[in-house]
Amino acid sequence: MIYPQTQNLTISPKPTWLLFFILFFFTSTIAHHTGLTIETLAKIEKKYGMLAKARAVTLDELIHSNLTVNEATKLNLVNDFFNGARFANDIDVWNKKDYWATPIEFIGRDAGDCEDFSIAKYYALKLMGVDTSKLRITYVKALKLNQAHMVLAYYPSPSSDPLILDNLNLRIRPATERNDLRPVYSFNADDLWLSRSRNEELKAGSPKQLKLWQDMQRRMNLEYK
Repeated sequence: MIYPQTQNLTISPKPTWLLFFILFFFTSTIAHHTGLTIETLAKIEKKYGMLAKARAVTLDELIHSNLTVNEATKLNLVNDFFNGARFANDIDVWNKKDYWATPIEFIGRDAGDCEDFSIAKYYALKLMGVDTSKLRITYVKALKLNQAHMVLAYYPSPSSDPLILDNLNLRIRPATERNDLRPVYSFNADDLWLSRSRNEELKAGSPKQLKLWQDMQRRMNLEYK
C-alpha cells in the first residue's frame, strides 16, 4: 500500500539465509511438538519452496521458544522477525490491486505490503499468548508520505498510549511519538473502532464488515485443512 522509507531505523540483526537453513535442518522435527504440523509444512514447501518452509520453521521456533518471556520481548521479537521481509505492492506479489495475505502466504513469498506485515505480527503475537484485546490492526494515514498505511498497535492497558509496530519506522515507539501517523480505524478479531480524533475512538461494529479481512480468514482456514 505504501512505499517504505528509512526513518529512525534502529533494528537488531536479521537471520541470514545460511542461518535459516541451519535452523531448518537442525529443527526439522519441531512441528512434532509445536504449532505447525508436518502436513502444513509439506504444503508450504510444495507451494512456496524450501526457503519458505525454513522461514516457517524458524518462526514456529521463535513463537514456541518464547511463550513465557515478557510481552515487551515478544513485541520486539515478532516485530524484528517480520520486518526482515521485503516490502512489495500487492500488484507485484499477488497481481491484485488490494490483497490481504495470510501469515503463511506472507511467509511463503517473504514479501508484502503494510497490511501483510501488520496481520502477520497480530497472529504471531496471538500465538505467543498476547491477549488480542491488547492488539489492534490500525489503518492510518502516513502524513509525510500522504498515503494510507497500516500498523499494529499494542495497548498494555485499555486506556494506555499504544505502542506502534510498523514496517516503515522499524523501532517500536508510543503512538504519542508517531505524529507522522493519523489513525482512521482499527480492529481485531472481535471489534472495529473508528477514530474520531487522535485520542478518541468510537466502537463501530465488528471486523465482519471488512470484506478483505473475512476473505483472508477464509483462506487461513483452508491452509490448515
